[in-house]
Amino acid sequence: MKFVVLLMADGDEKAWDQQTPEEQAAVMQRFGAFDEACAAREGVSILAGEALQDGDAAATVRTRDGQLSVTDGPFAEAVEQLGGFYLIEVPDRNVLVELLTELPAYDMQISPVVEGM
Repeated sequence: MKFVVLLMADGDEKAWDQQTPEEQAAVMQRFGAFDEACAAREGVSILAGEALQDGDAAATVRTRDGQLSVTDGPFAEAVEQLGGFYLIEVPDRNVLVELLTELPAYDMQISPVVEGM
């Protein structure tokens, strides 16, 4: 099964560029541990994953009555901001949830991918 994992920053965390090199190294160590745990697990593949720029760099694209509009900023006004994502293939959701414990303490949304489209 494929899942998209959305990593949500809660707004209380320091921005990446405001962290000390030691804090950044600790975060990167957790991501490395996640990568290693996935590689060691049979049937698990990280298909894609990226960190995203701050929500201020985002744009929202909407179509209403056939008209496309682009607005600067994320879709919703929220404390949480989308910080990154993974596309990952796992045998089942339980395996994914177990592996996600290796990541830094984010709020995460996991959604199964529709196969065969």
